[in-house]
Parts: sequence; C-alpha cells; structure tokens
Amino acid sequence: MEANSTDSGSVLPENGSLLSLSELDAAFSQLRNRLQNVTLQLGGTLPAPVQGTRRHILLMATTRTGSSFVGEFFNQQGNIFYLFEPLWHIERTVSFETGGANAVGSALVYRDVLKQLFLCDLYILENFIIPFPEDHLTQFLFRRGSSRSLCEEPVCTPFVKKVFEKYHCKNRRCGPLNVTLATEACRRKEHMALKVVRIRQLEYLRPLVEDPRLDMRIIQLVRDPRAVLASRMVAFSGKYETWKKWATEGAATLNEDEVQRLRGNCESIRLSAELGLRQPAWLRGRYMLVRYEDIARSPLQKAKEMYQFSGVAITPQVEEWIRKNTQAPHNSNDIYSTQKNSSEQFEKWRFSIPFKLAQVVQNVCSPAMKLFGYKLAGSPEALTNRSVSLLEERRTFWVT
Repeated sequence: MEANSTDSGSVLPENGSLLSLSELDAAFSQLRNRLQNVTLQLGGTLPAPVQGTRRHILLMATTRTGSSFVGEFFNQQGNIFYLFEPLWHIERTVSFETGGANAVGSALVYRDVLKQLFLCDLYILENFIIPFPEDHLTQFLFRRGSSRSLCEEPVCTPFVKKVFEKYHCKNRRCGPLNVTLATEACRRKEHMALKVVRIRQLEYLRPLVEDPRLDMRIIQLVRDPRAVLASRMVAFSGKYETWKKWATEGAATLNEDEVQRLRGNCESIRLSAELGLRQPAWLRGRYMLVRYEDIARSPLQKAKEMYQFSGVAITPQVEEWIRKNTQAPHNSNDIYSTQKNSSEQFEKWRFSIPFKLAQVVQNVCSPAMKLFGYKLAGSPEALTNRSVSLLEERRTFWVT
C-alpha cells in the first residue's frame, strides 16, 4: 500500500471554481452539521473558541515534494501538536468522481474536517477510520508514529499484548490510540500544525483563514515537477508502469490520461500559488510559498524563516534535529526516510529520469516551472550536468 499517495489530477477552470464552490457550499454544510452531531453523540464536546496567541499551521503540499521531511520541523517542537496526513482517512472512505463539481465536493469535505481538527475536535476522524473505533480506541490511525504528540505521555497508554497496531509508535510501545486523550493533548499544546497532500486549491481554505477561532498560517511547499515524477516512479512504482515502459521500451505514445493528470497537478499547484502571490486581503500575512530545493540547500536557515512567518519561536531541540537529520549517511536509500543529505538529495533526480520523460514534464508543466523558477533542460547533457543549474536564484522566500 502506498504510504500517503493521492491521485487526484483534476483541476477546475480558473473562472468557474468559485461559482462551483458557492453552489455546493450549502449542500456540504449539511454534511458538516451531521459530522458535528456525530461528534457530540460520541461523547466529545466541540472546543471553545481559541484564545491567546495559538497558531494553526498548515503545510500544504503534494506527494513526493519533501513534505514529510519539512513537516518534521514542526513535529520536533514540543509545544506544537502535529498531525501527519489526517485526510488520508477521508480519501479512503469518501468517494467522489474526479473532475468538475465532484472535485469541489471532495475539497469541501477535506476543508470542513480540517477546520474541526484545527479546533482539536479529533473525534471527527472516528467517522472515517476503518474499522470504526470502539470506545474512542483505535489501532488504525494512519501513521500515528509520525506524530510525537500521539506517542508521548499521557497519550501513549500502556502496551496491550496481542493487540495488533497497524500504525504504531516508532520509538516506544503504546497501547491503542485513545482519541479522547489525544484531543485533550491537542488542547494543552500552545500551537497546532498539520501536513496534508490532499488540498489542491488554496481558495477553498478561505473559511478557515477567516474563522475568528483560528489564527492560520499556510505554507505551500513546491518542488521541481521533474523531480516529483522521478520520485513517484520509485515510490509508487505500480502506478507509473506505463511511464516506465514508454521511456524504456519506446512505445509509440504515452497514455493521454496520464499526461492530463500530470498537467492537472501542475496547474492546481500553479493556480494556488498565483492566488497567494496576488495577496488578496483575506490571505495577506498568512501565506508563504517555499521551494523544497531552497530548504534542502539551507535547512536550518529556512526552518527559522518558516517559524518566524508562523509566529512561533523555534527551540534548540528543533535546531539540533535539523543538524542531525540533514547529514544522513551517503548510502541512505529509504524512500520514506526523513533523514537526508539535504545538500545532495535535491538534485539526485537528474540522473534517474530519462530525458524524454523530463521533456514531457517540461511541455505540460512549463507555466508552473516558470513561476517557481525551474529552468528547462534543452538536452540530455544539460539535464545531467550539475555545473548547469536548473534552479533560478530567487529571493529567499515568497511571503505575503
């Protein structure tokens, strides 16, 4: 099973997405109310409005962009409650056809679940976890071990023998996750951060940004789409068999659906970034655009800048984790590892992707690549020659 994959390549027309959003908003408010009612029936209470200087940080990315690595910058901070890909459960249980209004529908469900999670209403996830939790206990919260807050006391309850934990804690043995204890832990933390790869359009997050109970900071992480494809072909090998066969066996044409899915992914990312960079009033001061390549080259400096943008003071523990985990052994090959030789890793893709595949990406993703400062390679030699930079130097971060 793929660790955190999502395969939504659809993108809505630029001039029609807001209209679709308004048409469907009313229908999905009924779903939101139903989920809140279920939460109350389960014994949870909806949190009171957040007070003080609590920050709500959303790391918005797509698969294989380095988001797990960057998410650890916030996971390692003791006063931040961090969740790794909670929307995975919703994607597994709520089915929508791709494209058009149905794509908007899934985005609205994701948005409303995100809002409840940022309010520390973790009971909302019980409606989507399979099998359904009993007495607020579950062994099946996706990648529990990727959240320190879920693996420390008091959330880490005593280990129960003969109970299979599908997603267990990494460094200690804990009993089944108690959602009530996790909810209480979330409320005790000073800040909250979520990492997601299933939010495609930034505009859908406007109700969260404008909610007076939240103090949102959105960090959109992007990466060279050629590197993303190269990484996905390794991590999700089965889904990219047609790409590999076309590149190695000289098939006449590449499946057009695959190409359109790639185009849709790039366009969704580009449209969201362009919205953020236009600095609409509702998003001003709450949006940051960052390239993975810049983080890989200067991880500690960039982490400090992300923390500054978020309004949270970085701790020595986070700085030490970054120093330790950006100088991993040269032979580290774990595709899901958060340990990186970061200064070397970000260009390894140039030697693993055939030039004809790089050309396909450049053809369909050129508007996004131009916006983010990724140079096109005009020949196989330019692709593999490290003395030829494929990254334009930009100001350190785009912050609005």
